[in-house]
Amino acid sequence: MDESVYLDNAATTRVAREVEEEVRRYFRENFGNPSSLYSLANEAKKEGLDHSRDVLSDLLGVDSDEIIFTSGATESDNLAIKGVAFAGGEEKAHFITTEIEHHAVLHSFEWLEERGHEVTYLPVDENGLVSPDDLEDAIREDTKLISIMYANNEIGTIEPIGELARVAKENGCLFHTDAVQAFSKFPLDLEDVDLLSASGHKIYGPKGVGFLYRRKGVRIEPLIHGGGHEGGKRSGTENVPGIVGLAKAAELNYEEMPDEAERQRGLRDRIISDVLGIPKTVLNGDRERRLSNNANFSFNYVEGESIVMKLNNYGIATSTGSACSSPSLEPSHVLLAIGVPITLAHGSLRVTLGRETTEEDVDYFLEVLPGVIEELRRASPFTP
Repeated sequence: MDESVYLDNAATTRVAREVEEEVRRYFRENFGNPSSLYSLANEAKKEGLDHSRDVLSDLLGVDSDEIIFTSGATESDNLAIKGVAFAGGEEKAHFITTEIEHHAVLHSFEWLEERGHEVTYLPVDENGLVSPDDLEDAIREDTKLISIMYANNEIGTIEPIGELARVAKENGCLFHTDAVQAFSKFPLDLEDVDLLSASGHKIYGPKGVGFLYRRKGVRIEPLIHGGGHEGGKRSGTENVPGIVGLAKAAELNYEEMPDEAERQRGLRDRIISDVLGIPKTVLNGDRERRLSNNANFSFNYVEGESIVMKLNNYGIATSTGSACSSPSLEPSHVLLAIGVPITLAHGSLRVTLGRETTEEDVDYFLEVLPGVIEELRRASPFTP
């Protein structure tokens, strides 16, 4: 196997070299505990923690004390959703989300339902888009929080977050968005967004670190108690090396943003055009309102897991469904929500590009894929 082509950047990304170099200093040199009082600790706090918070807040156009560092987007989602619910004390409330959210969001709301809260799960159209009118109709007097992802991790559809958040604000509701796949890929509209989750390892930063943007004045209760770190909202000694890496990665992405997004969009469009030339193949997600690095397909008469395994034999890494659930044989809840028949949902393939993806990588993938699909269809008992 001579080739090695990584096309699963929505699952995780290779840490950028510049990020790796920056992180290493905080393991060996500036390794102090930022909560201590001596010089080494002050260096870790000012040069590491405080500077990183300033970098991220500047990139988002928010205040530095509105950034809460966490262990990743899953914790950020939980802190936003449960934190708002807990801030209401014993009072039961109504929440709104969508059918295509990441499981960190869906399972948090299911957990709240088990404790007496009510949740409305909005449907999406065939492209995965949420209707602002549907959101407006679902809001009740006791609606506390609305949580809608900025861009879908499986099908790449970008939601009209500015419009949806405006509906929430006009109706007096808090608005949270899981922006894991969107953050630092394109400019975000946060004008009416109250809470936003992001992760380091999706943007060429380290795993195990993320943040929650919380607009000033939004009340949340902490999930983790201890020494009162992160403004009392997330106790535990901060992961300074990870936080430094997250900020550096975001900074690099914002610098490269327009040109790199355009480059990846060109590769993505070429993949979409060529792959749709394979008979009995459909594109999942919105064709235009789509992440520049995402292409998601369904192939009749084959299993997605088999496609991934066959491509792996050729040194090509892809995924079927989302990375967090792809070992499961259950069809993607996202594909079912947009109306993909269950047989087609089982035959999905997600291809996600990154800053290291080259024209040659795409050439090789497009050379290999048609033969893989043909071989699997010949072996399939469902092929007519």
